[in-house]
Amino acid sequence: MSRAININATHDHVTATCGKRNVRITAIEALASGGTRLVTSNALDSATIARAYGSKVITGTVKRIPTRIHHV
Repeated sequence: MSRAININATHDHVTATCGKRNVRITAIEALASGGTRLVTSNALDSATIARAYGSKVITGTVKRIPTRIHHV
């Protein structure tokens, strides 16, 4: 399993859930398509969060918000 997981939940909810389960967050961001993208420190932590959110895990393609400006 990947360390990245997309969840149909708010940033605050995901952060609180990670805290309750002692899951270390490497990166977290809001998704343009709705929900939150979470990157954990390891795949085991991602699996823990995936089990916690169950059907709220977003599968397939999501639209992310660009975090860097690319100059041409």
